[in-house]
Amino acid sequence: QVQLLESGGGLVQAGGSLRLSCAASGRTFSSITMGWFRQAPGKERELVTRIIRSGGSTYYADSVKGRFTISRDNAKNTMYLQMNSLKPEDTAVYYCAASSRVFPVLKSEYNYWGQGTQVTVSS
Repeated sequence: QVQLLESGGGLVQAGGSLRLSCAASGRTFSSITMGWFRQAPGKERELVTRIIRSGGSTYYADSVKGRFTISRDNAKNTMYLQMNSLKPEDTAVYYCAASSRVFPVLKSEYNYWGQGTQVTVSS
């Protein structure tokens, strides 16, 4: 079992920055691949970015490339999402998720989910 707790969401103006954190417990953090998803009202939950166990490989959705940076600190059992140049279309509930697969592809391959944190970007 893995417990995940997000923090750092909030309201920010377009062009601003936010940093999300996801604290994990219950299983060796370094053995799990972590990801950030988001879900806007009326839309499906989508993968934003993913980082493998060692942190050596990352994936970003095209919509956030060059603006968002994922990282992890295995010593602190924590994952981060630095979000810069935020746009109103980034408004969503952001979820952290964990997968026992090294390179999960499908949303269903993420076994554990946090409760989510709201990010609102005003224009």
